[in-house]
Amino acid sequence: MDEQTIGVILRVFPLTETSVVVHWFSPEKGRIATVAKGARRPKSNFQGKIDLFHIAEFSFRRSRRSDLHILREIELKETFSNFRKNIDLIEGLNEIVKLIVRSTEEETPLPDEYLMFVELLRLINNKRNVGHWPVIFKIKFLSIQGVEPDWQQSGLDPGTQSVARNMVASDWSNLMKLKPSNFQLGRLSKFLEDFVQYQNW
Repeated sequence: MDEQTIGVILRVFPLTETSVVVHWFSPEKGRIATVAKGARRPKSNFQGKIDLFHIAEFSFRRSRRSDLHILREIELKETFSNFRKNIDLIEGLNEIVKLIVRSTEEETPLPDEYLMFVELLRLINNKRNVGHWPVIFKIKFLSIQGVEPDWQQSGLDPGTQSVARNMVASDWSNLMKLKPSNFQLGRLSKFLEDFVQYQNW
């Protein structure tokens, strides 16, 4: 029996001359891998639907032999076309994807993490410039995962600690008003890099 859910496409790569592997990020299913058979054929029903960061309702049939399931149908919901020509944004999003993949188990529900990622995609697509969004996402993601750093013991100065706490507590709309200095962002970025490595992610 086919299963159906909604998700964001995190990764796409060729499997055969005609098929591709599609990695999804779903609130109910978590991270799940599917194969889109025949997707590279000109008249495939998947043409124009499989691309990075598309949100879609999709159905799949579970494989009995592996964790790579059979993709059946895709119905696009959002495509976020506005940021696709900005290579810096795509590279930043790919760094976020690496964090999600390293720190979560496959097929484990991730409703809060999914919602936060979708909110970020919408923010970027609406051209609302938050240059420090990678730092914000990492801090909020660590909090949702239950491994938020002890900021008081972090060695960061009090002002930078306060910025980090605001990033955890505020929603994206209020974070638009947050104006950390380049010094604070640099210190936070380096601290987070070391902290993530400490988590063995």
